[in-house]
Amino acid sequence: MSRYDLIRIPLLKRALVSRWPQFLAQAAALGGFVVAILAGLWGTPVGSHNFGIVFVWIAWWALLMLAAVPLFGRGWCSVCPIPLTGEWLQRGAILRPRGRGLGLGKKWPTRFRNIWIQNGSFALVALFSAVVLTQPNVTALVLAAFFLAAVATGLLFERRAFCRYLCPVGGFIGLYSQLAPIEVRVKDRAVCAAHSQKTCYTGDAEGYGCPWQVFPGGLTKNTYCGACLECLRTCPENNVAINLRLPGGDLWQPAGRRMDEAFKAFIMLGSAVVYSAVMLGPWGALKSAAYAVGTWAWLGYAAAFIAFVFGVLPGAFALATLATLSVQPRAMQSWRKRFIIFAYALVPLGLAAWVAFSLSFVFANASYLWPALSDPLGRGWNLFGTAGLGWTPYLSSLVPALQVAVVAGGVGWASLTARRLAREAGGGRRQALPVVAFCVAVAGGLLWLLVG
Repeated sequence: MSRYDLIRIPLLKRALVSRWPQFLAQAAALGGFVVAILAGLWGTPVGSHNFGIVFVWIAWWALLMLAAVPLFGRGWCSVCPIPLTGEWLQRGAILRPRGRGLGLGKKWPTRFRNIWIQNGSFALVALFSAVVLTQPNVTALVLAAFFLAAVATGLLFERRAFCRYLCPVGGFIGLYSQLAPIEVRVKDRAVCAAHSQKTCYTGDAEGYGCPWQVFPGGLTKNTYCGACLECLRTCPENNVAINLRLPGGDLWQPAGRRMDEAFKAFIMLGSAVVYSAVMLGPWGALKSAAYAVGTWAWLGYAAAFIAFVFGVLPGAFALATLATLSVQPRAMQSWRKRFIIFAYALVPLGLAAWVAFSLSFVFANASYLWPALSDPLGRGWNLFGTAGLGWTPYLSSLVPALQVAVVAGGVGWASLTARRLAREAGGGRRQALPVVAFCVAVAGGLLWLLVG
């Protein structure tokens, strides 16, 4: 696969090696994060006018799902404000290494070195999403909980254990970062093998050892690379590249395929379908149940959500993978291995589902940004002269066509991926037909929810 190393551009290399552009972006994100918490706790209780709701669930979410993840993969993780305070305390510095920081520096337990906890934490947040997305105080409490968990984890464990193993947002960004056209890789693995100090992993005076506990010399996928650029700063051999590549290259990497990642694909795809049904579907009782947290109706909704995401969707996919055996019964891979392999075909479909769902509300509600920006804490301010602007939906006539195009592109990409993965599973292209049929069925149901 052809690649172009962006580090070849001198100006871009200087900007990426320097800590200041990244730090300024982090500081701005941290400031917005703090204001969002304050606004959620003490600002207006009206969600559409509260800075916390508007800037987290409209502005940030749109930036994340429509641009950051599809184009830059883990790029958001390099400026995310949630782990910053814990990391600064852990390091005892904000920029360059300066002596010893705080914290116990314990290693993360071996049995939990996977993303099952992230899978569970995302599902937990998703169960309460109807309330989190609309009630400012709940959003503030969730953000504060993430912040405190990140600080506590940073003081107890080494490096970015929170980001690698706990963060629900980091889990799905890692999954979908495999599709991004940007990657951090080494130029020559032989150079890494010959370099005994391994400063990209251990750190030196120029930077920190990989916060994500990844050895760049063995990196083959974006999933667990946080794009923090520390390896670029600490490699004395100039052997780290920031490559521009064809999108989706990581899906063809057979190494590292695991059941926890496979289930992340089901959790994300299933959640997008459920969100679309709750927020956009014609069932008022379903929407009421999702909002009525703590009632019997909500417990029924929660049970149905869990059953669909962890049972019905993977169960139907399991039947599809079993059907691939009937197409080519002499294929060499076991059913479990085939289930995991073919699950990666759902990654582009899942991202398309989230992009299409996000389009349904981002442009309709984007105009709420301008009053919230002028009066972030609901104190009657008019900082930028936009506090009096009313709600105006944008591009409403184009959104359905965009959603159809996005979902169609996602199912097409998923189908091509399934056909290519069929060869890895020990068969030919015909073997992928049941998986393709599964993807088409899910896409059809999603489009019915989105555009009718």
